[in-house]
Amino acid sequence: MPAVRRDFSATASIGATWGFIGLGHMGYPMARNLRAKIPERDTLIVHDQKREVAQKFKEEVGIAAAGAGAEGKGNAVEVSDSPRELAEKSDVIISVLPGPPHVKSVFGHILHPRLPPLSETVSAETDRLFIDCSTIDPTSSTDIANAVHSSSSGRFVDAPMSGGVVGARASTLTFMLGCPSHNGNGNGKLAARVTPILELMGSKVVHMGTSGMGLAGKLANNYLLAISNIATAEAMNLGIGLGLDPVHLADLINGSSGQCWSSKVNNPIKGISPGAPAERDFEGGFSVALMKKDLALAMKAAKEHGVELELARRAEDVYEDVEEEMSGKDFSVVYRWLEGRSTGGSRSRRGR
Repeated sequence: MPAVRRDFSATASIGATWGFIGLGHMGYPMARNLRAKIPERDTLIVHDQKREVAQKFKEEVGIAAAGAGAEGKGNAVEVSDSPRELAEKSDVIISVLPGPPHVKSVFGHILHPRLPPLSETVSAETDRLFIDCSTIDPTSSTDIANAVHSSSSGRFVDAPMSGGVVGARASTLTFMLGCPSHNGNGNGKLAARVTPILELMGSKVVHMGTSGMGLAGKLANNYLLAISNIATAEAMNLGIGLGLDPVHLADLINGSSGQCWSSKVNNPIKGISPGAPAERDFEGGFSVALMKKDLALAMKAAKEHGVELELARRAEDVYEDVEEEMSGKDFSVVYRWLEGRSTGGSRSRRGR
């Protein structure tokens, strides 16, 4: 059996090991910010399904672990070949994955066979910590949390985030934390441990309740985002069609009751929101496919709990049409799709 490793509480003096799984549009800048803010002597191990992406991260963000070790400090970044290898070596493991199948697959590999403990005595402050920032359904996340805890592999929390790629790059994300109660023991201590870690990558952490509640909050938020993104595109398209200057229109909306994240931070008109995907031909943001996935998860959860979502089906139709015509673009590209329809261009296959 592998040797028992040090307590997490001792890492301030000898250096901690952090693991990060998933270096996509959100994960890459989040991991970059994490590496920039953790102590220099700490090591960050990264893993991505595309090894070339992980290697690129190592070359851009860190220096070789051997070089760091030679000096006893330095922004060490290592690349792991598997999630299991990364988890065995890490005190804290953060995952940012596309959807439920990916999260289930990763944790299936991590938890079998059972992970060795980090120390002889474990607690909320010292146990191996898994922070899953993926957006999946609450039921799947709770099942994974139970598997982690029942196998004594560590502590698991769900902490999906909001703020998009812009927020990930600027470290201004809002995290929604779902923290298990462990029969009433250690919940407050675990939340207290997780919060400052998330604050390394964001500006706000909201403790939503027990396991799965972070994701419940995320699905409610992203359902609203799915609708407001379409409404923003329609409002901008309407105003421009009526002859308004888009900059003046956006200034009005963002200073009035219609303002929202999609109008202010992720406006679909170039020249209004600095850094938004519209500035890059809708590249590099939150893809239409991911928005469709989140909307589907919200609709599934609503059905399971008997909650009516009046606008969901129409929004789903819109995103399906946009994905067919503009696959891979940021979801704010809905504006371009609407613009095309308004000028007699591409037509929805549903014709609504």
